[in-house]
Amino acid sequence: MADATAVIDDAERCRFRYVEDGHEAQLDYRAEDGRLVLTHTEVPDALGGRGIAGRLVAAAVARAAARGETLAPWCPYTRSWLERHPDEAATVDIDWREPEDEEEEVSR
Repeated sequence: MADATAVIDDAERCRFRYVEDGHEAQLDYRAEDGRLVLTHTEVPDALGGRGIAGRLVAAAVARAAARGETLAPWCPYTRSWLERHPDEAATVDIDWREPEDEEEEVSR
């Protein structure tokens, strides 16, 4: 049986998940063209204050590093976490552009 407290990459649902005592924390993403776009982090109050959101981001960093993907931290929490953890951030390529910046470039 899998460790219930491990962060799991649920690729079918495009999210990293952490489940404990019936509560689920998640980091939603989109995988596209060699990029892992981090879109939303959510941790229920019952799991808050224990670093679980950071563990979700660390799992995304590990996946991107293993697959050679570029991270695009569109979610404000993921962006902040990467800024506060430069050693982990240095292990992957990061596209720091804001979502609006990227959408403008695509439309040009």
